[in-house]
Amino acid sequence: MNPLPDRKVTPIRVLTPNLRKRLKSPLGVLIRGHPDRTVRRLKEIMDDECPTELVSVGDEVSKSMIERGIVPRVLIVDGKIMRKPVTPIRVDVDHVLRVRNPAGRITEDAFSGVREAFKMDGRVKVLVDGEEDLLTLPAILNAPPGSFVVYGQPREGIVLVRVTDEAKEMARRIVEEMEEKKD
Repeated sequence: MNPLPDRKVTPIRVLTPNLRKRLKSPLGVLIRGHPDRTVRRLKEIMDDECPTELVSVGDEVSKSMIERGIVPRVLIVDGKIMRKPVTPIRVDVDHVLRVRNPAGRITEDAFSGVREAFKMDGRVKVLVDGEEDLLTLPAILNAPPGSFVVYGQPREGIVLVRVTDEAKEMARRIVEEMEEKKD
């Protein structure tokens, strides 16, 4: 594994306690149940709607999708499930982007890495040193309209965010409500 690039990690946005509570609620449609059920339902929705792009955020949801034959074009993972290290996801990708993003933050490095993933051709894995949870927001902001961003809702199922102007506006508002910090 290549070392992370030598980029300064500057937290640009920090989660506030109020936002932390709000973000426990799904940002999209919650598909409840075991991965067999949730991924099957996701596939049905994909077959009906034909998303522009498919993005997964999180190791558990990415692994569940891949094991059941749905491979996202962009995967954002940190090598952990519920903050415990796991075996890295095995999937053929064309590019791996490595970014740093401490828990409870969205760094410029991570935001730029997610943005860059959408500019690349082929399948891209964004490998996060830190925590990927909040990178759902830059994924929504950078994915083209008509895309699906999928992330896990712990102990409940998966959340499907249909990328629309309204979803982008919601994500933008949340990011703007985060506390801005500089090193």
